[in-house]
Order: sequence, then C-alpha cells, then structure tokens
Amino acid sequence: MAAAVADPVPSGPERLMTRGLVPLLVVLVVASAGAGIALGSFQVPVDAVLRVLSAHLRGEEVTGTDLRYDAIVWQIRLPRVLLGALVGAGLAMVGTVLQTLLRNPLADPFVLGTSYGAGVGAVTVTLAGSALAGVYTLSAGAFAGALAATAVVFGVARAHRGTGAGRLLLAGVAVSFVGQAVTNVLVMVGDDSGGQAARSVLFWLMGGLGGARWTSLTVIAAATFCALPLFLLRARALDALLLGEQTAASLGLRPTRLRTELFVVTSLLTGALVAVSGAIGFVGLMMPLFTRLLLRTAENARVLPVAALLGAVFLLWADLAARMVIAPAELPVGVVTALCGGPVFLWLLIRRGGSAATGLGGGGAL
Repeated sequence: MAAAVADPVPSGPERLMTRGLVPLLVVLVVASAGAGIALGSFQVPVDAVLRVLSAHLRGEEVTGTDLRYDAIVWQIRLPRVLLGALVGAGLAMVGTVLQTLLRNPLADPFVLGTSYGAGVGAVTVTLAGSALAGVYTLSAGAFAGALAATAVVFGVARAHRGTGAGRLLLAGVAVSFVGQAVTNVLVMVGDDSGGQAARSVLFWLMGGLGGARWTSLTVIAAATFCALPLFLLRARALDALLLGEQTAASLGLRPTRLRTELFVVTSLLTGALVAVSGAIGFVGLMMPLFTRLLLRTAENARVLPVAALLGAVFLLWADLAARMVIAPAELPVGVVTALCGGPVFLWLLIRRGGSAATGLGGGGAL
C-alpha cells in the first residue's frame, strides 16, 4: 500500500503534547499497577499495600496484621502487574515497528508466525512431560518454538532472493496456519492425562499473566528495556522506510539490512514475551493505531514511547478485568483483549471508513 509521512517536522504544540503525555501516562501506569495489586477476588486495603511494599523496599520484616497480605501483595500480585506492564509495553512497541516495516497498519507482533511457533514448542514440551528445564519447561519450549518459526519465515523469504515486506508477510501468514494446525493436532492426539495437559496448554495459548514470578521478570525487563532505545535509534530510518525502499535507499539507508535487523529484534522480543504470557492479541495491533490517532503523526520517535505506555495501561486493566469478571475463577487475559479490541477496531473502520485502517487522520498515514 502507498506510504507517506506527513508532518515530518511536528509543530511546537504537538511536541509539547507528546512531552506532556509521557509523564501523565507514567502516572497512569503506576495508578493502574496499584489498582491491580489492591483489587481482585480478594481485596487488599490500599494502606496495607503501601505498608507491605514499603517494608520490602526498606529490607524490613513484615509484621502484625500485614502478614496476611504479604504473600498476596509481594509474591503474587506485584510480579503479575509488573509482568503485565512489561508485556503490554513490549507488544505495543513491536506492533509499532512491524506496522512501519511492513507498511501495513493491520500487522501485529504475531504476523510472522511467532505466536504459533511458540504454541507448538509449548505444546510439545507439555505433552512430552519434559522436565529438563524444571519450572521453566513451558517458557523454554515456547521460546524455542518462536525462534524456529522466525527462522523458517526468513528462510522462505530468502529463498526468493530477498526479505521484502510482502514476502515476509506472506511467509508469516503461511507459517501461522501451519503452526496452528500442528498445535491443534498435538493437543488432540498427544494428551494422555485425561485432558488436563490440553486444558493447561489451551489456557496458555489464550494468554495469561498467572504464571508471573520474580524469576521470570528479569529476562522480560532486560529484553523490553534494551529494545526500546534500539527502536528509538532506528526511528528516523523507520520513518524513511514509509516513503518506500527506493526513496530510503536514496537517503543512504540499506532497507534489506535494516528490515532484517529489526525483524530479528522484534521476533526475539515477541518470543520472550509470548514464552511467559502466552499469545495475547490486539495489544500490538491497537495501541500503535490509537497512538497515531492521538498524536496525529506517524513519527516513530514520538509514537513508540506513548504506545508502550498505553500498552502497559491497557494490559493492566485487561488483566484486572480477567481476574474479577468471574471471580474467584479467572478468564484468560487474551479473551479480554480480544473482546475489547475487536469491537473498537470495527468502530474505527465504520467511523473513518477506508482511512480508519491507518489509524491516522490528517497527521500522517502509513
């Protein structure tokens, strides 16, 4: 599809809007995390949350009546909300970059088949009952599957002498279908535990943050915080790609090398996120669209941080809804994001017609 970058030099008020949005969204992320810790099937008073957190941060022992809240706040809910914020931010960043690289506003972090590759890996190790990686077996299998799917996509694209956006997109769609089929077959014929393993895998495939642990946060945090500055360093090159490969090449860029580099990074980040949270859809699709509508620009240096913060807020509240709607039972958070994202996306299509797909008004287009 045609690509254009309007508003290459945003006006002063528009830049001030972005600068004002970032601290506001940071506050909103903190407030959303606080709500995620305090609320749930068992509610914890806000003052108790603050006392427990303060005691742990100061290295003191939790005593008195706060002992009954300690495990819930520190061991269960705080790792969960931190994971939710990191996964939401990571998926939104990956979605922003992929939509630019593919010049397709409908692209999301799973467009290259990464999620279904992760599903195949997770199903394989779960049904095989492997304990080689201990408690990390599911995550390790999912990550390996995600990397394998990405390698297949690049291999297919390169077989046709290039890694252009169209080839990668079509190869990703093909790998997604194959991965989904393989996953379904494995779940149907490979479970000999009375359906328990299949239910566990299916819940994971629908996405969830229930497996959050302090030990799982380190890798996710490192991957997310390393990816953001890398994406920002490539922001101007990404903007140039929107003008087309020939124009980008005339500006001194190497489109194939840039696209390969960023696809590898986005695939690694997506694989790490999916390995812990499962396949959570619509965050990477919707947050970049909302951000471009809000900022009225496609300039990646401005879109990336705002989209990341919006993704964190959105996933925190989606997870809270997943925990409370049918409490004490829990919905997969991927179901909640799909229920939210689907109608909103249809509303955008109806409201803005053909231009809705870009998620932009007069400020820019993909």
